[in-house]
Amino acid sequence: MSTYIHVYLCNCHSEETRNLINCLGSAIFSNSTTPVYVYEVIGLYIINIKMKFQEIVEKLSPLVSEHSLTTDDDNNPEITGVAAVSEAEGQQLSYIEGSKFAAMVSKTAASALILPRDKGLQQEATEKGIAWLSTPEPRLTFAHAIKLFYTPFNPFPAIHETAVIDPSVTLGKDVYIGPHVIIQQGVKIGDNACIQGNVVLYPDVVIGDRTLLHANCTIHERAQIGNDCVIHSGAVIGAEGFGFVPTPEGWFKMEQSGYVILEDGVEIGCNSAVDRPAVGTTRIGRNTKLDNLVHIAHNCQIGENCVMASQVGLAGGVTLGKRVILAGQVGVANQAKIGDGAIATAQTGIPNDVAAGEIVSSSPAVPNKLYLKASAIYKKLPEMYQTLKRLQKKLEE
Repeated sequence: MSTYIHVYLCNCHSEETRNLINCLGSAIFSNSTTPVYVYEVIGLYIINIKMKFQEIVEKLSPLVSEHSLTTDDDNNPEITGVAAVSEAEGQQLSYIEGSKFAAMVSKTAASALILPRDKGLQQEATEKGIAWLSTPEPRLTFAHAIKLFYTPFNPFPAIHETAVIDPSVTLGKDVYIGPHVIIQQGVKIGDNACIQGNVVLYPDVVIGDRTLLHANCTIHERAQIGNDCVIHSGAVIGAEGFGFVPTPEGWFKMEQSGYVILEDGVEIGCNSAVDRPAVGTTRIGRNTKLDNLVHIAHNCQIGENCVMASQVGLAGGVTLGKRVILAGQVGVANQAKIGDGAIATAQTGIPNDVAAGEIVSSSPAVPNKLYLKASAIYKKLPEMYQTLKRLQKKLEE
């Protein structure tokens, strides 16, 4: 494997650390063909990685339950990166998820492919001279492969000199706190947490171990973020729920004294909001993932391993079971309950409960199979209308 190593430093590291890394860079540069570049910033990248395809297979093998690959020793290309199959160039690795993309094998310029269990695709790749790895789950295997070539920016543990941190704050080991971060009283931050620039943490917030808060997100009071969570830029966790009581004079504001809990492994997309309730808890279960622009209202209870695409909106008190999938722009009405494994397709409006395992579409939501039948009929309505007019005219005669 050959690499170019880029080392980034900043003035929030100790002089001893800075000197050590500079010396390390000089030593590597003088004793190796690997170039080392030292900059005045904040972290470490390893880029321009090159690996033989067989080396990639060896690294992926422990992650894949079963695999097979070409045995031609001459077909072991050097791989420098990953790409979409339609955009891949020589020395790049890509994947094909299923037989409906079979035509891409003959069109792609990729040097290596991750393929499904399809002997026809494997034979075609072999005839074209493309190295391949076959796996039951090509997309998942490709996701692991990306990690071999891409390392997210990982800042060294440090506290930027412009950060404002209340003396009562509890900081774990090896945390990074970026420029202009504001951390108010009573906050607790776990080990190896990373808090990027301009983040605001309100009083008594809890941030778990290894959690990443991207720039410009805000965590309000009475919010608890678990371990290994990711909160993307612009997201707001724990802001006041939309609670107002009608009176003859107008709307009386109900104070939102409840809590928001994000369990371990939750990821919240850019500009999404998770509101805290007047009483009780808004909870998002372990390993659930939210896309950008998702709204979770007060008192929602979200199960484990759910996925919500962009512009999903949940009204107050909604309950989702485990492994629920809500596609883009799905809306769920107040107090509705959605069972384990249910799926709502894009732009579905859900006014009532949805049973476990059911697939629903349209607004108001109906079973997906019924929706597909109705959609097919809908396209024929103009023709059916003309037929009906002709029949009506004959009857009148």
